[in-house]
Amino acid sequence: MPRTGYKFDFLILGSGIAGLSYALSVARSGRVAIITKKDRAESNTNYAQGGIAAVMSKEDSFEMHVHDTLEAGAGLCRSDVVNAIIEEGPARVQELMDLGMKFSGRSEPSTDGSIELDLGREGGHSKRRILHAKDVTGREIESALLQAIARQPNIQIFENHFAIDLITSQKLGLTGSNRCLGVYVLDKPSGAVHTFEAPVVLLATGGCGKVYLFTTNPDIATGDGVAMAYRAGAAVANMEFIQFHPTCLFDRKAKSFLISEAVRGEGGVLQTFAGAEFMDEYHPLASLAPRDIVARAIDTEMKKSGSAHVWLDITSKPARFIMDRFPNIYETCKRYGIDICKEPIPVVPAAHYQCGGVQTTIDGETGIEGLYAVGEVACTGLHGANRLASNSLLEALVCAHRAAQHSLERSRVPLSIPLPSWESGTATDADEMVVVAHNWDEIRRLMWDYVGIVRTNKRLLRAQARIKNLQTEIQEYYWGFTVTSDLLELRNIATVAELIVESALQRPESRGLHYNLDYPKADPDWARRDTVLRRSPSS
Repeated sequence: MPRTGYKFDFLILGSGIAGLSYALSVARSGRVAIITKKDRAESNTNYAQGGIAAVMSKEDSFEMHVHDTLEAGAGLCRSDVVNAIIEEGPARVQELMDLGMKFSGRSEPSTDGSIELDLGREGGHSKRRILHAKDVTGREIESALLQAIARQPNIQIFENHFAIDLITSQKLGLTGSNRCLGVYVLDKPSGAVHTFEAPVVLLATGGCGKVYLFTTNPDIATGDGVAMAYRAGAAVANMEFIQFHPTCLFDRKAKSFLISEAVRGEGGVLQTFAGAEFMDEYHPLASLAPRDIVARAIDTEMKKSGSAHVWLDITSKPARFIMDRFPNIYETCKRYGIDICKEPIPVVPAAHYQCGGVQTTIDGETGIEGLYAVGEVACTGLHGANRLASNSLLEALVCAHRAAQHSLERSRVPLSIPLPSWESGTATDADEMVVVAHNWDEIRRLMWDYVGIVRTNKRLLRAQARIKNLQTEIQEYYWGFTVTSDLLELRNIATVAELIVESALQRPESRGLHYNLDYPKADPDWARRDTVLRRSPSS
């Protein structure tokens, strides 16, 4: 009979930069399990093109990076968190380089063996501070971390395993403060559900881009960590702030391909469908304005003209420079018949990054003892109402390190009773998966139409009513049939959609990424006020 229960000292859900960094930091202190619902390299990190923002130049300073972050965050950043993450960034980046990560350099090694880093610039940054590996930074970081993981005998990776729900003391009816004890996990190939027990559980599950019809995120980004934490009783904050990346490749065959902001950082300009530059009408930084402004500007121009996309033109740069700096973008566009050295790129905004998430401290602590959250799944207060470009990988590195130190300093009390096995009850195999597929498509379409870049109360209320009905259908289906990864993802995106809509309805203003035509201006009374949602114990 196959094994159904596992015990570890540390349990990590997710295999991106946050989860892998944390695993490496705690591996010498106990047995570590990494649960990932596809293969170990499939993560939002792997698709990150731009890089890591960090102060690595004498021309830059912590003060300038802090200023840029606070400016982008539109009054909702926590200044203490911003300062700490930015000041600790260079040390964490150096540790990544010590593991073997090679960022792009400007020149051949000098006599002392050092290479001057080729620092890029992106929207909202006043200085060049983006460390990158051409335009495949995330892939190279993921590769370096996985190679380091492979050298650690204490770390075991469970690929194609899907975390269903957190196991907490409250759910088991135990007295005392709510404590995370483990996770129920679906083994996708076999269909069996295993019980994973650990005194420390880290959510590093990434974001929720797939809740929208158009996204730059991979298929795995279904908000699983936020949904699980919310169901377990953790607070979720600022989910109304969904960042839409301004430039996703517009091609029906090109699924979720991002055109990095670094293209604009190196001189690319946005143009209307008719070929006229327009960003100088919206912001002094023109095409290098913060993402929320650029995305809204593109949305406005598309609606004014009725066009399906705008253009991003970098043909003013030499062809050799373009091909060397953006080899992945160049080759991908070429496969779709676009020579970016000679013609502009058709682009549209797409859901890209979740600025809110499970409410945590800078050390990754949630309101549930033993449960940590790091990376895009978490809301630390760094990003505020709008993430500054390339601050996400920086946050993941710094907060993973801090969460590891924090969890190592706390006593890890083993559970005195065995955790109950998963009970399927009278559930049977689903007879018609078309129900799952239909509801999945409907949620993503209504979120795109009603809860996108520009919102209104009428649209939000319409989305709220429909999601409520869909939740009822999904819950009936969930309890009636055996769990599958498709059903679990549907359940999670429905929960996340509900949280985004509820959060948006609670903020009666426009700020950062949340733009409501019924409240077109920022309200000073809402400056520094988070939108916090917590599930009632009876629901």
